[in-house]
Amino acid sequence: VFLKGFSEAIGVAVVLVATYLGLNVVVVAVGLGEVISEPHLIPDWTAALTAEHGNPLMMIGIALIVFPKLALGLSGFETGVAVMPHVQGDPEDTEEKPAGRIRGARKLLTTAAVIMSVFLITSSFITTLLIPPAQFQPGGQANGRALAYLAHEYLGSAFGTVYDVSTILILWFAGASAMAGLLNLMPRYLPRYGMAPHWARALRPMVIVFTLIAFLVTWIFDADVDAQGGAYATGVLVLITSAAVAVTIAARRAGERGWTIGFGIISAVFVYTTAVNVAERPDGVKIGACFIGGIMALSLLSRLARVFELRVTHLELDDMAQRFIRDTANRTIRFIANEPDSRDLTEYRQKKEQIRADNDIPAADDVMFVEVTVLDASEFESSLKIRGEVLHDRYRVLTLESSSIPNALAAFLLHVRDETGQRPHIYFEWTEGNPMANFLRFFLFGQGEVAPVTREVIRAAEPDRARRPHVHAG
Repeated sequence: VFLKGFSEAIGVAVVLVATYLGLNVVVVAVGLGEVISEPHLIPDWTAALTAEHGNPLMMIGIALIVFPKLALGLSGFETGVAVMPHVQGDPEDTEEKPAGRIRGARKLLTTAAVIMSVFLITSSFITTLLIPPAQFQPGGQANGRALAYLAHEYLGSAFGTVYDVSTILILWFAGASAMAGLLNLMPRYLPRYGMAPHWARALRPMVIVFTLIAFLVTWIFDADVDAQGGAYATGVLVLITSAAVAVTIAARRAGERGWTIGFGIISAVFVYTTAVNVAERPDGVKIGACFIGGIMALSLLSRLARVFELRVTHLELDDMAQRFIRDTANRTIRFIANEPDSRDLTEYRQKKEQIRADNDIPAADDVMFVEVTVLDASEFESSLKIRGEVLHDRYRVLTLESSSIPNALAAFLLHVRDETGQRPHIYFEWTEGNPMANFLRFFLFGQGEVAPVTREVIRAAEPDRARRPHVHAG
């Protein structure tokens, strides 16, 4: 009801979920009926608990200790978060205030949480009372399939088989929904930072990659449900724990003391649960570390391979900047790359004199200063905003805002060439320091040895040497 698009997929999902919920309702209802029809079950169970654990406080303590082992039962609570970007908002929603989407997401998550909580509690209750403990052990018929065991035991093999098939289909759908969440999240982050190849924005290649990963994990664990369950539980707990901590921080920043305390307690419970689960079943952390390491390594290689791309999505000049370019269109266009420091009269005068002397620029030729301010070096692509201003009543300065100095200058020079039909000149000073250290500064922070990198970006963007802007360094 709350999702937009994917009409065919949602149709299939509705049928699968409705069927699975219906079958579960039947099994749980029959199980509760059996418990009610045999009144000795509950007294026997409570007597066994009292005899083994003494008092209710001891039971609660044991339950807290055992809780991490039951973490896999929380699976599903986290998948609702993955589909939140697909929730339909109101027509008047904006990116800053998506009130309709938030309202719809709250309904979606609340509905899912209520349904799952009811099923978890009731199914745990009836399976504990109706299934012999030995059947829960590894190799037992109820191990990993307690409700299916009850379906076969109390409703016959035909119904049990239908329940088994429905379970397989709903698990397939759960995997598909998790993949849909990944397909929605991945293109939002890694490509934004240049840490993924271009094909990562396309759905089909990513589907193939995630499918192969799923096969690989299944192969590594020999298709063992218990082994994969430990790794999956770790992933679920990490997601829920990080969300709980994030909400606690948000409540604290909002000054909501009561909510902060409440969410803080919940966060502490999940931190403890995650830590115990990791200690008892480290497979999840090992696999997660391998994937994180692989993603980071491939991401860094991808960004390194694409470091000389133009990386400017849009270029915008204000009126003054356009006027500067028009005024120089009928003569040699010369720019001086300047690092904006104090921006006083002395800085510009000395820079201009030095560049003229180093490059033998005729005194009659006019020059303009170009200054780039790095906003966020982690952004791989960015738009380029160019403003023109006259400083100290004599120096024309073009100021650029971008995520990388060389890429911004290269894009600007190519734009000037296209607008004026001339190949502009730009003049740099050599940067002091180790070249490798300067390259790393550029790779990480968008700064460093600007002159050769600017030239390399231009070379990569313009294969025709006769059309490339001139880059001078002295």
